[in-house]
Amino acid sequence: MTVHQSNTDRGRDLSQPLEKLGPDERMKANSDQLRGTIAAGLAEELTAAVPGDDIKLMKFHGLYQQDDRDTRDERRRQKLEPAYTFMARIRLPGGVCSPSQWLKLDELGRAYAGETLRLTTRQTFQLHRVKKQNLRSTMQGLRDVLLDTKAACGDDSRGVMCSVNPQLSTLHAQVYALAKRASDHAIPKTGAYREIWYGEERTEVSGPEEPLYGRTYMPRKFKIGFVIPPINDIDVYAQDLGFIAIANNGKLEGFNIAIGGGMGRTDQAPKTYPRLADVIGFADVDKVLQVCDVVMQVQRDYGDRVDRGRARFKYTIDDKGLDWIKAEIEARLGFSLAAARSYEFISNGDPIGWTRGEDGREHCTLFIENGRVIGTVMDGLRAIARIHEGTFRITPNQNLIIADIAPEVRPGIERLIKKFGLDRLNGASGLRLNSMACVALPTCGLAMAESERYLPDLIDRIDTILATYGLTDEPITVRMTGCPNGCARPYIAEIALTGRAPGKYNLYLGGGFHGQRLNKMVLENVGEAAILDMLGKVIAHFARDRQSHERFGDFAIRAGYVAEVKEGRHFND
Repeated sequence: MTVHQSNTDRGRDLSQPLEKLGPDERMKANSDQLRGTIAAGLAEELTAAVPGDDIKLMKFHGLYQQDDRDTRDERRRQKLEPAYTFMARIRLPGGVCSPSQWLKLDELGRAYAGETLRLTTRQTFQLHRVKKQNLRSTMQGLRDVLLDTKAACGDDSRGVMCSVNPQLSTLHAQVYALAKRASDHAIPKTGAYREIWYGEERTEVSGPEEPLYGRTYMPRKFKIGFVIPPINDIDVYAQDLGFIAIANNGKLEGFNIAIGGGMGRTDQAPKTYPRLADVIGFADVDKVLQVCDVVMQVQRDYGDRVDRGRARFKYTIDDKGLDWIKAEIEARLGFSLAAARSYEFISNGDPIGWTRGEDGREHCTLFIENGRVIGTVMDGLRAIARIHEGTFRITPNQNLIIADIAPEVRPGIERLIKKFGLDRLNGASGLRLNSMACVALPTCGLAMAESERYLPDLIDRIDTILATYGLTDEPITVRMTGCPNGCARPYIAEIALTGRAPGKYNLYLGGGFHGQRLNKMVLENVGEAAILDMLGKVIAHFARDRQSHERFGDFAIRAGYVAEVKEGRHFND
């Protein structure tokens, strides 16, 4: 039987039968709004995994099935199945977390996730190595402190990001509130999550269960972020939909709208590429949710539902043309966007250490290398959470702000920071303080090379080169991923490495210091010796011939190591 999509389940062609679409589209359409057979798979005791399509459906619930790749070969020799566990990603709009929530996450991490927490590049937590039999306890523990994992993965609106600038107290509060509203507004409405994880009974609803998403949800993931200039900490140009706050004398007037960013690419597939978002106009504050709806609708209706490799919004824009997409957005909005307002970015890093907000509250930003909270760092942050009366804020750079501290309380927080050595790396090199890495091996199934476990050692070696030329404190962005998917947003770093095979990476140079420019590949599929040799030459040249206040990425272009992209918002290797 031919099954056609309904008006609330649109694809690229409303008359196109589902069997003509890609297999993931058919899977979603036949999943009973993301229920699938997940509940039955969780009850199966003969395997630590879940069967078939449920692996993909569970991503919409914020869960990835993974296995320990360090032990995979040995288990295969012993004729054992892989050591399957799950990664649970929390939905945490804008990265704001209360002390009670932190303590619950600490408890869950110690009980079910290998005694660690991972801060992510999208301002949230990941719990790794959660066994299947502990998933419901984990999800219900999160519910106890009003947290969940809805839409943290899958073809939907991912966790909504928001700038973390505690010095702009009032403005940050306004923008954060909008980011949280956007997150709550855009997540799927299906009752599958409550039924599977909380044991609630299914209730009938009048009308479609998913008014925005329909039965096939989005063609691919869709990322939304809110940024407050002059710090581009969320890398707004890497978002599918970015809101750039425009303020006058501290008063929020509205947002410039940026569309079409995305980092993912596939090696040896030139039709896939990173792309920076285009700013298409300005909208008032009260139009934010309407803009979210309409832009998502346009991608829902015109995104590629046959070739998942070309299904992100960036490809829809390039295939249809930016002018066409903007006109379609404005037609659905019922008004034209105003001309974009002027703004300026100066960096995409975090101000490490203590700062004071305009309201007099104190904030301490701790450098958390690659977002890994473990050992004494985990113990120290638990101790702080037990006495802290403000908030914690995860930054888009995988760091942590102990925020909203009353001045009279600061000494107690400082004592705990010193006791547990939480600021041990706050005085690290400019390169290390501007570094990020994805998790990669051993848990990520897509990783082809090390990332989190290797980048600190590689930075040690690069720091030795920088110290030779008196550049230890020079802020240079460096990012590493274990594959080309770009989870740590490598393609806008001044130095970037993406994994190709064990010990082999592509090396990129020339990204913009504040995320405004893509980098270019200079070495392909090379090992550490070649990487250090190339970086040694560029760093020596940089030390000798840089201009006043010139950034490393800008110099790499001026000196001819890479050619700047003159037109367009993307590149092919």
